[in-house]
Amino acid sequence: MPIDRSRLDKTLRAARRHLLAHRTADGHWAGQLASSALATATAVWALHLVAKKAKKVPGTFFTLIQPGLDWLANHQNPDGGWGDTGRSNSNLSTTMLAWSALAASDGADAHAAAASRAEAYLAGEAGGLDPAHLARAVAERYGTDRTFSAPILTMCALAGRLGSGREAWRHVKALPFELAACPPGWWKRLRLLVVSYALPALIAVGQVRHHFRPPVCPVTRLVRHVARRPTLRRLGSLQPESGGFLEATPLTSFVTMSLAAAGHADHDVVARGVEFLARSARADGAWPIDTDLATWVTTLATGALAASSDLAAVLGKADRRRILDWLLGQQHRRIHPYTSAAPGGWAWTDLSGGVPDADDTSGALLALRRLAVADPRVPGAAATGVTWLLDLQNRDGGIPTFCRGWGKLPFDRSSPDLTAHALAAWNAWRDELPPQLHQRVRAATDRALAYLDAQQSPHGHWTPLWFGNQDAPDEANPVYGTANVVAALAGLAREGAETAVRMRARGTAYLASVQNDDGGWGGAAGVASAVEETALATGALAAPGTASAAVERGAAWLIERTREGTVFDPAPIGLYFAKLWYFEHLYPVIFTVGALERVRAAASDT
Repeated sequence: MPIDRSRLDKTLRAARRHLLAHRTADGHWAGQLASSALATATAVWALHLVAKKAKKVPGTFFTLIQPGLDWLANHQNPDGGWGDTGRSNSNLSTTMLAWSALAASDGADAHAAAASRAEAYLAGEAGGLDPAHLARAVAERYGTDRTFSAPILTMCALAGRLGSGREAWRHVKALPFELAACPPGWWKRLRLLVVSYALPALIAVGQVRHHFRPPVCPVTRLVRHVARRPTLRRLGSLQPESGGFLEATPLTSFVTMSLAAAGHADHDVVARGVEFLARSARADGAWPIDTDLATWVTTLATGALAASSDLAAVLGKADRRRILDWLLGQQHRRIHPYTSAAPGGWAWTDLSGGVPDADDTSGALLALRRLAVADPRVPGAAATGVTWLLDLQNRDGGIPTFCRGWGKLPFDRSSPDLTAHALAAWNAWRDELPPQLHQRVRAATDRALAYLDAQQSPHGHWTPLWFGNQDAPDEANPVYGTANVVAALAGLAREGAETAVRMRARGTAYLASVQNDDGGWGGAAGVASAVEETALATGALAAPGTASAAVERGAAWLIERTREGTVFDPAPIGLYFAKLWYFEHLYPVIFTVGALERVRAAASDT
């Protein structure tokens, strides 16, 4: 049936109001990330250890430990496990961490009962509670990537869950933390066994493992002993002003607990980490996995509103000016101490723990273009951002997240969704760039299109890196990935780029083929419909001047599910570092507004 235009317009107006109402006092968006059992468990244990080990203990955080344990006990899944969010399926990693955190309990019956249920869950998942079983199960989950497996087992060892004394540490693989003393330019050429953004964990977790179980080889033992001080200095240089590494509660907690246990409980890095954790605690006792995604949700919201045929009527010039000023203020102007990233990129947040990355730089470039506010600062900022993305492109033609050339571990590789986002940003600014930069963009575009062509599956889909669906095969989200690539290729396809036209046609055919009978989409074929995937797929298929039954059914599903733009139920589709799940309360709102704006524009053109 054709779309009911009156209901579409009503839903869109309500969804817009909802989105605009969530702006900060400064005129941008900050969003709200889900409370996380994993983050809460690691924060509680870090604070507990510092309270035991430090000579000078800030009294303010004592009151955070027991509420955190209570929150964990109250948010345990019926099967005895925990997921990364309150809407996530139980998993081995989060359950092991929550179980370990409960060792900090003062003996409350609710905590003891929760620990007992967790043990039953873990025994079923790992084949037993023997430390060897638990360590083997973690190793099987993460393979050769020790970014998260080593910190998990470290916390378990510190909590006494892997046995006692030196014997417990044989289950924790050593990390070559001494390599962090090398010049940053060497890191991507060394076997660090962790991804590019996990150097603080490499240092701190490596040191605590060395402290409790030094290597048998005398040469390695001596090298690591000598490397302790210089790598601690390196760690201090990586810690941002906020004290939170990457603004991430788990990473900061792992660093804090490891240093405290290794005899450095009074170190400045620990003190700043504790301050960050204390500030990040929520009133209900929980912690989010990260402080916020302010830059990311602001650029997404800008893109959604800009899909309107009359942006000025939706977002006035003064409001657009405030967003523009804020975004320009978030562009990094110096070499970043964490990843040695060149100036010109944007991070996911405006806070000091953010690190420039490809997705947020692409999003910011597109937002600057879409805001349509004349400003002499914009061309220079755009050229610098475009150059930053060009310099990030890998040899395979794809775009990674943080650093060029780190491709040994999954979360450092090139990704189709990041590459498509960069393509859209380059294409948006291409004709405004100086001639030499224009030529670089042309060449990079050809290489990126070739990469996307190679990555498109025989079924026509692309798999994203930082988003998934917990109910889909392999927990992947090909609907998210394909919708974003298809949308990003639209401009190049309109220009007649043959590869873009062909790939986009196959991608749209895939999306149409996996639409559910109810009109919505899940993360893959046969997965229950959700607002996020339905909105993205509907928006990607809503081409100007065309009518599509798939789009009409998708729009009708969104109208019904959101109760005409008044109810938005977020799902855990986001994948954080080390494949940790999160949901963001603004995602379903932003994606719905963007989809219905495109549907409305397409319907007006038919």
